[in-house]
Amino acid sequence: MNYRHAFHAGGFADVIKHIVLVRILTYLQDKPAAFRVIDSHAGAGLYDLTGDEAKRGGEWLTGIARIMQARFSEKTAPLIKPYLDIVRAFNPERDLKAYPGSPLIARALLRPQDRLTACEVEPKARKRLIDALRRDTQARVVDLDGWVALPAFVPPNERRGLVLIDPAYEQKDEFERLAAGFAEAFAKWPTGSYLLWYPVKSRRATDSLAQHVAGVAGAGTPPGQCLRLEFSNRAADGRGRPRLGGSIDRQSTVDAYG
Repeated sequence: MNYRHAFHAGGFADVIKHIVLVRILTYLQDKPAAFRVIDSHAGAGLYDLTGDEAKRGGEWLTGIARIMQARFSEKTAPLIKPYLDIVRAFNPERDLKAYPGSPLIARALLRPQDRLTACEVEPKARKRLIDALRRDTQARVVDLDGWVALPAFVPPNERRGLVLIDPAYEQKDEFERLAAGFAEAFAKWPTGSYLLWYPVKSRRATDSLAQHVAGVAGAGTPPGQCLRLEFSNRAADGRGRPRLGGSIDRQSTVDAYG
């Protein structure tokens, strides 16, 4: 596996993914009952934006750096504020030097009754994640392949929660593994929420994945609902760099009851 997220941390894709993640978790907070977050491919947890990898990638400059300086409408600002507050908490001196990954963002939104399970098999990334979480009693880092963890850790004791699935997509069969992993987990925990994050490398692959997920969810007991959103960063500025946010390529809601 050659993928190293430090090159991409804080980029356009990270920003969108983490805003969605925060919105789901703040929604789960509306009820007092405990919830569990399961991050199947957690990564290192915290990324140094001043390091060589981040400088070489530079994606954070058109991602989190731009959104931190952006102005939002009165309707949008409250929705994004919890996410931006978390990022700012890791940058107390206001200079943008660090970016939290999904496990640290999720940890910031856990209440005392909630728990996080973060899976990471790459030794260096796992050690950094453990260090970043400071052996928190509410967060468990496990040395287990995410595809094995999916069916192993559901349903959680809390019976409510979110499964985040965002592998590196370096393997040719990653979309097939994603579809199979989701199906196996959903069969054991059909009332859970699942966030599947993927690159649109192939329209055929993404359409096939969406159809598979909708079919699995629709066959569940009770049937579930699927929301599919795809974003594009094709829109570029005068220097050929992607603008933050790009455009929504495709949005569809699959009501599994219908």
